[in-house]
Amino acid sequence: MNGKEILSEHLPEKVVNTVYNWIIRYKIHLKITRSRSSKLGDYRPPANGQPHRITVNHDLNPYAFFITFVHELAHLLTYKQYGRRAKAHGREWKSNYRRLLEPFLEKNIFPDNLQPMVFQHLQNIKASSQADVELTRTLMLFDEKGQQTFVEDLQPGDRFIFQGTREFEIITRMRKRYKCLELETNRVFLFQPLTPVEVVK
Repeated sequence: MNGKEILSEHLPEKVVNTVYNWIIRYKIHLKITRSRSSKLGDYRPPANGQPHRITVNHDLNPYAFFITFVHELAHLLTYKQYGRRAKAHGREWKSNYRRLLEPFLEKNIFPDNLQPMVFQHLQNIKASSQADVELTRTLMLFDEKGQQTFVEDLQPGDRFIFQGTREFEIITRMRKRYKCLELETNRVFLFQPLTPVEVVK
């Protein structure tokens, strides 16, 4: 299976050639990884003879995969321009991210219900697409997974399992996140509203 065929399994059809050309142009080693709860993708600059490296989780739907790849490509471009002088998600990165993603709004690659969410996302870019709750909520409509329960579906006092074994109890809802207590360690953690969890009955 060649590079374009692999990409076509993970991306919207209309962007496969563009992403393939980016990979060739910037000599990117793209690794499609297992699912990681802590991140959707990452970028690592060249080191020890290795090229630019981008990873993206394998289980993202095509639109989430594309947005994540663009997010990481913006890190690559920012690194090429500024080295380590620029902040990870500072104005330089935001400028590159917007410049990369904005043209695809004009090309109408996004479905009608996702297009305005991406437009709104670019008006106030956050460090992670997951931090943009409305964009994340809309992207989830294109997931193939079955019905899920999210932290925002629960109430204070409810308990849930996260990452298979860790049990938490919801303390309170804050402005953007939920404060939760890990029962085994008695430590407090903050969760995004759309974190998928397993409810403890």
